[in-house]
Amino acid sequence: MTPRWIDTLLSNRGTEIAARVLLTFPFWASGLIKLLDFPGGVAEMRQFGLEPAWLFNGLTIFVQLTGSALIIAKRWTWLGAGALGVFTFLTILIVHAFWRLEGERAVMALHTAGEHVGMIGALILVSILALRPRPASQTTADAQRLIAASAGMLHR
Repeated sequence: MTPRWIDTLLSNRGTEIAARVLLTFPFWASGLIKLLDFPGGVAEMRQFGLEPAWLFNGLTIFVQLTGSALIIAKRWTWLGAGALGVFTFLTILIVHAFWRLEGERAVMALHTAGEHVGMIGALILVSILALRPRPASQTTADAQRLIAASAGMLHR
């Protein structure tokens, strides 16, 4: 049985929003960096042979920021997660192609590719969870129960 304070924490709307922000952090952070340092993003695209580099950088920024925003806002989550999932899969093929490398570089790329596969799974999961209706009992009282539970004030 799940402890009450864990149940309260996991059913809290704020926890859900925080989880969506954390899940998408690698994407929106990368998108913002590429936006704020556009020439650096273009150089990164060139490094991986993606031409025209300015276009690939712009598309990357668009996919990363828009996909993240859709997931965080819980609007068309499936579309945002799908776009980021395809993007992530393509980075495995283009950037982390461990089967083309040797030695330490191959091992590092393999580990990164594995982490990317895990991220794709998480993006699928957030899409599944977005389809589930939120129980009517989970309202703003969640925050009050969370505070009370964390202070040890809830009675069984």
